[in-house]
Amino acid sequence: MVHQTRTVIVTGASRGIGRATALRLAEDFDLVAMVARSEDALADSASMIEQAGGRAFPLARDLRLPENAAAVVAAVAEATGRIDAVVNIAGAVPQASLMALSDDEWDDGLSMKFHGARRLALAAWPHLKQSQGALVFMSGATAAVPSAALAAVSTINAAISAMAKAFADQGLIDGVRVNSVLPGAVTTGRRLAMIARYAAARGLSVEDALLHYASEAGIARFGEPDEIAELIAFAISPAAAWMTGTALRMDGGETRAI
Repeated sequence: MVHQTRTVIVTGASRGIGRATALRLAEDFDLVAMVARSEDALADSASMIEQAGGRAFPLARDLRLPENAAAVVAAVAEATGRIDAVVNIAGAVPQASLMALSDDEWDDGLSMKFHGARRLALAAWPHLKQSQGALVFMSGATAAVPSAALAAVSTINAAISAMAKAFADQGLIDGVRVNSVLPGAVTTGRRLAMIARYAAARGLSVEDALLHYASEAGIARFGEPDEIAELIAFAISPAAAWMTGTALRMDGGETRAI
């Protein structure tokens, strides 16, 4: 019997939650196809997987460009013959006030995190249908609590969760499970850089600034990328075989809504 290579595609895999997720999923899949814009950072992530005994297939592609979603899927399908799961994480959304956001900033946030994920899901769908696989969209806890200060982030996250629900509806017909993951405040490199700037402006240590931010949010601490990676691993695992169309929030209790 010919062994089939169980394959997962992870976008945004060069750093932060994407890198942590790619590393975690290398334990469950034969091959992790890793997509990100930064070729050097992606190579570092791929090396980490290989050193841990996994197999990586790095693809440096900018998913803001419409043609790259289909190109990624074609490359992975040619290399492995199948796609069992897709995890859409790529996409940094501008964190600016509603009154200050330009059309270009709105469009940039949408082009990667929303449209890039949508196009990749559509391109991979026939393969996921064949494998009866799973699809995850990265949203965020701000989807439930839109604010003027984080207008683009909360709006785009809410749109992603709604889109995931629509894909899940189609998945009931085609046998593909689809869920969204909504992290709260996680200590990614981007967030730590923001905290460092906040600390420097106020004469605080980074450690004190982290505690201050967490206290203001009403949580005990920030989350870690590895914790979100474990949630994603569960969402696409056989243990979650009866879970689809669900928005999975992990935010340390920051969101007070049900």
